[in-house]
Amino acid sequence: MQIPTPRVTSLQQGNKVVIAAACPIARGLGLLPGMAITHARALVPELVITPADPEGDRAALLRLAMLGARRWCPLVMPSGPDGLFLDISGSAHLFGGEARMARRIVGLLARHGFTAIIAIADTPGAAWALARFGGGPVIVCPPAAHVDAIAPLPAALRLEPPAIDLLKRLGVETVGQLAALPRAPLARRFGGSVMARLDQATGRLPEPLDPVVPPEAIAVTRRFAEPIATAEAIEHWLRDLMPRLVTALAEAGQGARAIELVADRIDGVPQRLRIGLARPTRDAAHLLRLTLRRIEEIAPGYGIDALTLHVRRADPLGAQPFAETLEAGTPDLAPLVDTLANRIGPDRLWRTAARESDVPERSVAAVAPLDPPQRAAAKLKPDDVRQLDRSPDVHPWHPRWPRPVRLLRRPEPLDNVLAALPDQPPRRFTWRGKTHRVVRADGPERITGEWWKRATERHSVRDYFRVEDEVGERFWLFRRGDGERSESGDLAWFMHGSFG
Repeated sequence: MQIPTPRVTSLQQGNKVVIAAACPIARGLGLLPGMAITHARALVPELVITPADPEGDRAALLRLAMLGARRWCPLVMPSGPDGLFLDISGSAHLFGGEARMARRIVGLLARHGFTAIIAIADTPGAAWALARFGGGPVIVCPPAAHVDAIAPLPAALRLEPPAIDLLKRLGVETVGQLAALPRAPLARRFGGSVMARLDQATGRLPEPLDPVVPPEAIAVTRRFAEPIATAEAIEHWLRDLMPRLVTALAEAGQGARAIELVADRIDGVPQRLRIGLARPTRDAAHLLRLTLRRIEEIAPGYGIDALTLHVRRADPLGAQPFAETLEAGTPDLAPLVDTLANRIGPDRLWRTAARESDVPERSVAAVAPLDPPQRAAAKLKPDDVRQLDRSPDVHPWHPRWPRPVRLLRRPEPLDNVLAALPDQPPRRFTWRGKTHRVVRADGPERITGEWWKRATERHSVRDYFRVEDEVGERFWLFRRGDGERSESGDLAWFMHGSFG
């Protein structure tokens, strides 16, 4: 059984590096945020340390707030680096009550990999204190009971660390003790911040939220006094709607990546037509051509009383010149890609890109057709490639052993394989119900498992062979295992590709 490894993130703070966040295992070992990394490493030598990304954390928290504003309640505001304030007044009954709503949010976040604690109280300050010090995944404070609920909790109340340390030196440990002190001496020593936070938590001082505002969806609509039912009428009004949609995109500084035409029929059955785009665009003529080519997919029924163009996905797109000139020999492939993708489906159009992996099926991946090349080696000249091949100390950008023209997505098992161990190629095998007799073979080429990525591949081995059968077909197949050690594989044979 593998023992979990404690993990923390580090952050530069002045002249020292401290812990920014710690996993539950690290916290159980006494490694808390604010502790020096050198001290933490001395306590736990096997500690895994990852640099913190405050900007990325803030962006992720803002995306989560946007999700909450769209799904749970309209008033959502980030609170610190790891919290959200939600004003669920008037929204909880839509989810079956406050407790049930909180449990549903915790479950939804858990499915996305987030561990959440939710507290519901009359004031944001009380909810903040209960969520961090209440000790439960879901805490629902009864109405008008928040003052007594937070009284035994630590006197943090969203105060700055120097104020918290000074309160501890004065012997003030809980919110109840802080509330019992005379207000005038506290104000003279701490200023107004401590009393303001206390009054906000108890409800004496209002604390309005400044919620995030999700961007409005871009859409244009045309409603008709009399229903339309012909392709010519739909085309006429699309020619009116598309320029309006492009104008709205330009005002928002966005380019469409996916648009959807919704035709509302009078019988309440909407007709939907979705158009995908390879890159952001505001070309009204191009968008109109893609839409009109599929207009026959709309079934008007007894008539359509409204047409709406929605932008389902958009990316930032700056100002574009009126006449865009392309360099000689570099035609714009985006219109062709859009036409093909919307005709045969976006999942059937891709290009391959190299990946850093020794396992053949992991060394290539399907990417979008217009994605830029990701390997600088693809730009090498032939002389450079030959020089790499001659050098024994430099691994070339392409494998020394030939690779098949067609690589199967997943290796397929072979049956009735006849081969001598430990390193002989097969003499006969059956693939997809057909028996092949091998007349020529080359190999083996040994590929070991990626033990630095997957512990299960620590001892795995593949021996690859290039074989040719009696009719001239050439295949790329492998045996799982080295033929000597049982832990290296079960000696099963697989087809992985073909050379013709």
